[in-house]
Amino acid sequence: MTRKVKVAIVGAGTAGLNAMAQVRRVTEDFVLINGGPLGTTCARVGCMPSKVVIQVADDFHRRNIFPREGIEGGDHLNVNIEDAFEHVRDIRDILVDGVLSHSTDEMGDEFIDGYARFVEPGVLEVNGERIDAESIVLAVGSTPVVPKNWQSFGDRILTTDTLFELETWPESIAVIGLGAIGLELGQALLRMGVNVTGFDVADAIGGIDDADVAKVAIDIIGKEFPLHLGEPADISEAEDGRLKVSAGDHTVIVDKVLVAMGRRSNLLNMDLDKAGITMREDSLPEFNPNTLRVVGSRVFVAGDGDGYRQILHEAADEGRIAGYNAARSEVITFARTVPFAIAFTDPNICHVGARVSELEADTYVVGEIKFGPLGRALIMGKNKGLLKLYVRKIDGRLLGASMVAPKGENLAHLIAWSIEQNLTVRDMIAMPYYHPTIEEALQSALRSAIGQLPELSEGKDYPLDLRPLHELV
Repeated sequence: MTRKVKVAIVGAGTAGLNAMAQVRRVTEDFVLINGGPLGTTCARVGCMPSKVVIQVADDFHRRNIFPREGIEGGDHLNVNIEDAFEHVRDIRDILVDGVLSHSTDEMGDEFIDGYARFVEPGVLEVNGERIDAESIVLAVGSTPVVPKNWQSFGDRILTTDTLFELETWPESIAVIGLGAIGLELGQALLRMGVNVTGFDVADAIGGIDDADVAKVAIDIIGKEFPLHLGEPADISEAEDGRLKVSAGDHTVIVDKVLVAMGRRSNLLNMDLDKAGITMREDSLPEFNPNTLRVVGSRVFVAGDGDGYRQILHEAADEGRIAGYNAARSEVITFARTVPFAIAFTDPNICHVGARVSELEADTYVVGEIKFGPLGRALIMGKNKGLLKLYVRKIDGRLLGASMVAPKGENLAHLIAWSIEQNLTVRDMIAMPYYHPTIEEALQSALRSAIGQLPELSEGKDYPLDLRPLHELV
């Protein structure tokens, strides 16, 4: 049996649901196909449950500053990790129910529950039915990577797909992979009473490529739990039945291992060789990131599965772009927003815009500020970190930033918005900055950059953070 439709959307996650919303503006002649759990990766096993864990851990960790603030009794507090994770699951279920009630719960036969594969160009097969579509949106998401030789250790190996379901907690965990996910969960579990050790083959953590910022991040996080960097980790069976994790000269015996080594595209499960599309060397489709169209086809990719920018807000944008173009004969090229990423560690680790490794030497200056003396950070008891801004010499435009910072999630947004608007550091320094706030760190870093760009103040003897009215007319 073959069913013909205008658009087939494969995947009901963030990208797929946003694609469907765009398709529905043009036609009801579509199907949404999804294999596996509904409710989006973010709400089920990603950004949202992890942030609940982080909130609980940060609330409990705050007790360590009570004595200096004159608050007594903090040493009598404790956290019941099983109850805490029941709370995590309760919040998770509320969020998932919210997604479902506004999407697939109200769908009829346009929703197909099953895994789709290509059988020929433009034709998918799911549950024995063929779907012949004029356009196809592939928003199939991704799956945590676990090396094959580690899978034999069974439920002693954890990923974000299984971590939040634990009801009995181990005393010790090794975290392999110290990107945003590994760092966030490793620090949170440590603060909730689990003995944590971190491993990563890279020399930096949190995806930061600025050596100065990376060092500060390692120094701060490394004071909470051991970080073994620069060598690949291996897992073997310990004599006591637990797991032995080794990297170089470092070995630790743990109850569980959280593997946070990235995610594998579910597109690799779709028999793409039968789709008649252009493929890259990594076996993923060759596509235009501004149209999401796979080269020479009416197939569009979106979300984590395309391997481009595996972050929720990017998946939402890609879903809208792919859905818009899939439903129309004319393909529109859309601008993409400034890339940025946030690790919700304490302090946050963020990068925005251009990375320092992407910039040509001698074309930019660096404005920076350490958080040690910043008033607001000192009051909060969080005066650790470093903010660096990368500013183009020729015109003073802000290009990018890296930071380890309290409330870095807020600073990262301000910086991303400024880059998106093509603002110069002089434009930014003229904005109002309230006192005392973390945002004053940005003000100080801007002044640091401007001090290295004297041409911005050439011929002017008034303060650069004040604008004469005649310049605004």
